[in-house]
Amino acid sequence: MTKQIHLAAHFPGVNNTTVWSDPEAGSHIEFSSFVKLARTAERAKFDFFFLAEGLRLREQGGEIYDLDVVGRPDTFTVLAALAAVTSKLGLAGTINSTFNEPFEVARQFASLDHLSAGRAAWNVVTSWDAFTGENFRRGGFLPQDQRYARAKTFLSTALELIDSWRGDELAVDKAHGVFLRDPDAGSFAHRDDHFHISGRFPVPRSPQGRPVILQAGDSDEGREFAASSADAIFSRHGTLEAGQAFYADVKGRLAKYGRTHEQLKVLPAATFVLGDTDADAQERADVVRHQQVSGATAIKLLEQLWNADLSGYDPDGPLPDFDPVDGENTIARGRASVRMHRDPLATAQEWRGIAESKNLSIRELVIQVTGRQNFIGSAATVAERINELVQADAADGFILVPHVTPGGLDEFADTVVPLLQERGVFRTEYGGDTLRDHLGV
Repeated sequence: MTKQIHLAAHFPGVNNTTVWSDPEAGSHIEFSSFVKLARTAERAKFDFFFLAEGLRLREQGGEIYDLDVVGRPDTFTVLAALAAVTSKLGLAGTINSTFNEPFEVARQFASLDHLSAGRAAWNVVTSWDAFTGENFRRGGFLPQDQRYARAKTFLSTALELIDSWRGDELAVDKAHGVFLRDPDAGSFAHRDDHFHISGRFPVPRSPQGRPVILQAGDSDEGREFAASSADAIFSRHGTLEAGQAFYADVKGRLAKYGRTHEQLKVLPAATFVLGDTDADAQERADVVRHQQVSGATAIKLLEQLWNADLSGYDPDGPLPDFDPVDGENTIARGRASVRMHRDPLATAQEWRGIAESKNLSIRELVIQVTGRQNFIGSAATVAERINELVQADAADGFILVPHVTPGGLDEFADTVVPLLQERGVFRTEYGGDTLRDHLGV
């Protein structure tokens, strides 16, 4: 059976995927940029627009990390505003479960779902560092197992509040207005190790019933959390073999929770560079990578692995001759990429092997090992590759991250999407009104 492809657009924001020096690059804070990308995604019939969250400006060496784009407006504010300038596109936002409360998040997402007529989605994440926690009254952070335990309880509690309205409690009397059929509508009382709350939830049931739940964890705990609770899981495994392994692993966990394969979508993040020919696209991709990784950026990225000040090193020279500094990372703070190096010594050894075998400088090595361009080629080549990966169960679709904001999605929408539509693997019109309709969950 031929699968239908799911596509989403990620507004990249604060990361080095973005080529902010490109003449076509715009603001990452002005509302017009969010509108541009969202409307392009809706024009192309994408499932949803995704907005990440930045709770604290990143630092490196005790100073603001100035090689990425800085700034992230409040997620709910941006998504609520986008609800007014789009009509079908799903609106997904990352909201942290460590530094919020179930009541306020449930109310915000229920409100967004009403404002958007059923297009809201919540990417449930945990905070992983004390640095970010300093912005909040709790401070500190929880060990990984406790973070996921709190996240699961947080999510179930928030959904409990949303579900406290069945959907048929409200009635309309022309003479007296809206009234409640059930006086207990919205009532809740919840107590566990994390939360002790009771009251009445103020937002009646929304068009979707509850927002779509997204999750991005790659650890065993994260995969289990997604299998038990999420409608879609983000992934960084975009190649065939790695994608198939991740896909099989996560989908294989669903049965224990009484769920089927169709109830969880696997959506790897993916970048792309298009050209008139495959050779032209590769040339453009090489230019983009050098724009993304300047000499200064290469040193900064290397410091995140080495956990040491490498400012005196030449980016066109060799790697440091000493091993990464063991222990808590004190060089880079607030960067999610730091935690990707689960074994810094092993990673450094691997990078040394690559650099020695190919005679690569620091910058050349970093460009190679941090490459993010999953799809490089002509529109026909990229369309074929995306379809191959989805049909081979390496993914259910992709979250596309353009390297230029906000216009970087236009070329994909105008050239690749029509080819997928011609193949019959991507919609030509939306089949429903809600994000759950789009995703089939």
